[in-house]
This record gives sequence, C-alpha cells and structure tokens, in this order.
Amino acid sequence: MTFSNFKSSTENVFNVGYQINDNNSTLFTQKEQFFIAANHLEIPVLKEVKPLVKNKIQNNYNTVAFQDERFTGYLGTRFEKNLTQRLLKVDEFGLIGSYLDRPGIHPWAGEHIGKYLEAACNVWKLTGDQDLKKQMDRLMYQLINTQKEDGYLGTYTPDQYWTSWDVWSHKYNLHGLLTYYAATGYMPALESCVKIGNLLCKTFGNKPGQMDIITAGTHMGMAATSVLDAMVELYKYTADKKYLDFCYYILEAWDQDNGPKVISSILETGKINKVGNNKSYEMLSNYVGLIKLYQITGDKKFLKATELAWQDVVTNQLYITGTSSSHEYFQEDNYLPAGIKDNMGEGCVTTTWVQLNQNLFETTGDIKYLNELEKTVYNHLLAAENPQTGCVSYYTPLIGKKPYTCHITCCQSSVPRGIALVPKFTFGNMEKTPTVLFYEPAFYKDKVITSGKSSIDVAFNLEGNFPESGNLVLTVTCSKPGTFPISLRVPYWCSNYTAQVGDSIYKGSPNQFITITRKWKSRENVTIRFDMPATTIPGGKNYPNLYAVQRGPQVLAFDESLNSVSANNLISNSKEGVAISHLALATESGILPANWIGKQAYSVKLLNSNEKIVLVPFAEASQTDGEMRVWLPVQIKN
Repeated sequence: MTFSNFKSSTENVFNVGYQINDNNSTLFTQKEQFFIAANHLEIPVLKEVKPLVKNKIQNNYNTVAFQDERFTGYLGTRFEKNLTQRLLKVDEFGLIGSYLDRPGIHPWAGEHIGKYLEAACNVWKLTGDQDLKKQMDRLMYQLINTQKEDGYLGTYTPDQYWTSWDVWSHKYNLHGLLTYYAATGYMPALESCVKIGNLLCKTFGNKPGQMDIITAGTHMGMAATSVLDAMVELYKYTADKKYLDFCYYILEAWDQDNGPKVISSILETGKINKVGNNKSYEMLSNYVGLIKLYQITGDKKFLKATELAWQDVVTNQLYITGTSSSHEYFQEDNYLPAGIKDNMGEGCVTTTWVQLNQNLFETTGDIKYLNELEKTVYNHLLAAENPQTGCVSYYTPLIGKKPYTCHITCCQSSVPRGIALVPKFTFGNMEKTPTVLFYEPAFYKDKVITSGKSSIDVAFNLEGNFPESGNLVLTVTCSKPGTFPISLRVPYWCSNYTAQVGDSIYKGSPNQFITITRKWKSRENVTIRFDMPATTIPGGKNYPNLYAVQRGPQVLAFDESLNSVSANNLISNSKEGVAISHLALATESGILPANWIGKQAYSVKLLNSNEKIVLVPFAEASQTDGEMRVWLPVQIKN
C-alpha cells in the first residue's frame, strides 16, 4: 500500500488517499477516505438559540423546555431505553459511513445521520447524558467536515448529484444540524446549513440553468419537495428571505403538470390517496412542511389543505393504534389489513404522523390532535421499538411477531426520533396556562405569571402509576404564593373524572379541559381520580366478527408466549365470539417473564368457559419474540 496524499482540513480531520497494488500483476485500486482523529471530541455548549423570525400565527400551546422535564414512570422507562438500548448502541458507521466514503451504500443512506442528530439533541436536552453528548458531538463534527466547498452534503458522486434521494438527505441534514445548533449555539453547524440552503436555492428554480425539483426526487417529486419543512426552519434561524422564496417555489412546483398537487388536489377532492402517487411517508412530510409554512406566513389555505389531509387520514386511513399505510401507501377507504405480509404501519409514517399532529396541536390548541398523539405514542410508536434490545420494526403488524432488527434503515432511524419528540406535548402552556396533557408521572418546572402580573417559579410533580391506574397526585410548589390557573385535560376514554384541592372538588367531562384558578401556596396537592373502563373496538371490514380491547389510551394484545392457548385455537374454538366479563390487572407471579419491560398484564375470564387468557399492552407485546394478535373473538360484556 502506498499513500497518495494526506491532507488535514483541521487539526482533527484528515483525508487520506492511498493506493493498493497487487504484487503479482499491474492491477491496483485507489481510494480516498475521511478520518477523524478526535474520537473523544466534546464541543462546549455556548447557549440555546431561539429562531430569529417569529411565527406570524402564535402557538396556542407551548411546551416547557426539555431541560425542565423529568419523567419517572412508564414513558420515563421507554425514554431511558431509547437512550441506552438504541442511541448509545447505534451503528455509527451505518449513520455516517456513506459520507466518509462516497457513494453511499444505498440511495437514501444520507438520511440517517440527520435523523440521529435531531433525536440525540432532544434526548440529551432531556437527560443531560454526557456519553450521548460526546457521541453526537463527534458525529456532527464528522458530518460537517465532509461537506464540499460548494455546500454539497449528500452521499452521491458528482455524476449522480440531485437524483433519487439526494435532496431528501440534505433535508435531514438541515433538520439534524439546525437542532444541534439550536441546542448548543455551535456556529459551524448553522454555517453548514446556510451552505446547503444556498446550494439548493442556486440549483433549483424557474430561472435559466436551474433544475426542476420535481424531477430531482422520487414519488412524483414528493421526496425532494419535502425539504419545504427544513427550509422553513432555515429561514426562521437566519431571517434570509431567499429561503422563504424557495419555499414558495416548491409550492409552484407542486402544481406543475408533473407535480404531486399537494395543495390543489386535497382542496378539490378531500382525499389523501388522490394526492401525488399516494405514498404515505413522503406525502405526510410535505404536509408537515405546509403547516410550518402556515405558521410563518398566516396563509389560511395552507392550514385548510393540511386539515383536510389530516381529517381524511383519521376518518379513512388510520389504524386503531395510531398509524397508517399498507405497503407504504395510503389504500382505499377503510382498507386496513394488519398482518405481517401487509407491511402496515411503516415506522417512518408513524413518526411523521406524530410530527403532523404535534404541529397542528401547537398551532391550534385543538384537543383532537392531542388525542391522536396520545393514541400513537401509547400504541404504535412505542410498539415499534423493542424496550429490551432497542431494535426497531420497520413495519409493526397487529397480527404476528414484530419483526425487530437492529441494523440501520429509514424506520430504524425514524422511530427513535419519534420517541424523542414525545416530551414536547405531555405538559406545557395552553394559552399561557400550565396544563397537564398526559398523565405520566413526571416533574416539570415553569415560570408562571400570576394575576398580579408577577413572575414566579413553579414546580409541578405528578405522581402515580399511570397507565396502570387513574389515581394521581399533582403537587404544586411555588417560589412564593400566587393566584394563577392550572388546566387539566380530561381524556376522551375516561369516566368519573374528579380533581380535588382541599375541600374543593372539580368534575370533568371527557374530551374537555378543566381549569382550577386559586391562590396557590407551596406544596399544595391536587388529587386526581378517573376510571379507565375497557371497551371493545369492532374489526371493521378487514376483520369482521373480531374485536380489539382498549383500556385507557392503550390497545391490548394477546401474546402467545404468555398464554397456554394459541391465538389461532382461540379463534377456531370461538366461532360465535366469546364474551369477557371484565379486565383485572393480574397479580399472579410468573405471568410476565423476569426480563419483561412493563408491569401490565390483564387476566381475562372468558364467560361460559373455565379458560383465562392474558392480555398486555400492544406496545409491549412480542418483546420476547412471541406471536401476538390485537384482533380477537372477544367482547366486553356490559
């Protein structure tokens, strides 16, 4: 082997060119590889950065800072597993390798590092984990040092620039690097984003010599034009109007003859499967960008189009576990096959559905979007990541074994990112009122403006064992006494909701908020109680005469590894359907294996039979490789 060059771009980064010769012939191969010498690189945090451009449409909901949240219950366990079992054990070369030695190992290899950086930054802000900080510093540093002088930051060789998934990869690099910049204030990350933005504006457009962005990506251009989301964010952090102008160019491109008609088609038909080529992930990504463009511009047409798309998904395309798509496409109305071979619930779709609802909820404050977030989080999002191993299922069926794998694919990068977004909508301010949204045991800090217009520090500590039960205590600790309101969400699935402070009792109606305004003193308790009745959901046209059982926000599943009877035998022996009297949290020891993550196992007595079966939350089923099933021949008897 002989070295042809050895160039250092900084004291830590090297491009090494080398030639390997065959001693028995004249054959040789030449390679150039990128190396980073500082494996333990740690970049100091300067400050957390806010956008320069404020939204024209002010949010109805704003979360508290991740640093001011600490989760101690069910979701806290899953957040910790997402950190320790997935992010800290991720295949780093699988994330960055295609940048270190172009071309990439597959056409969309460039998306992974950006997704990782966004997830890692959010998890680091929540946990302060120093091992994660060192990892994300190192990977970010490697990424920006592979950027070409003209701003190109993809995984293709020059002869293949701007084909297939090239713009798509730049989109995710914008997301990851902007999130890193916002979290740390590290200017080179922003400078890298500016170079990307400038290159995109130079490359694509309607001027002579510019390319058509629709032809630069797959699925009728929806992959490439989904960069809209990231370009809105780049505009917000730089205030450079050319990036906003580029967003409007994307809208024009949508309506070209060869475009996907993301706005015009949904406004005309109201049907999401008539937009573009009805590819779910890419299309939902475009609507995430569109709602962000509405926030920054106030153009109501953008909101209307996004709401129409959302409504059609909820009405006709949504599984009961809060995901969509079969074989990665929206199907005909209410066609929701749920088996292994149906390739349902792509992890990327699940995460993008979370993003869409998160942005719609922040913008409008409408509880219907929060309901969808809760449904997805407690079911399909958590179900897609094995809490024991951190492995992720690309598709997560409702029937069969969850096909968990640990290698890098698009969904294996998306699902951890989706889980890292959840703290954004568990507690925050609804129209400046501190509001409990999810009943997760957690601790939050916030600044509250009292009726006397003074600002005080308030800590909110929610204790209980939700989602096992609806008995919780919210302790309010103020830096000094003050009069201000606190709101509590009353979930749509609960009954008999009460909140008590001292002798005052507040009753809540499902799918509403209740507000308690009083002069709060330090360490006052709000005792919250609600029932979580189990209900059955019909299987629809795909699974007639079968039902799913839901308790609280959780859909339950039959896991054969926890039962003595198989699901197939249960169905074959129950032609008329089987009634169950009630669900009881199982107290027998040994029902759940010692290594099982989760505490919920429901023992179900079948009426007119001596048999019992065990159901567990769908989000936990199949974690030990058991065959599982959501659709069953059982109904709750009233």
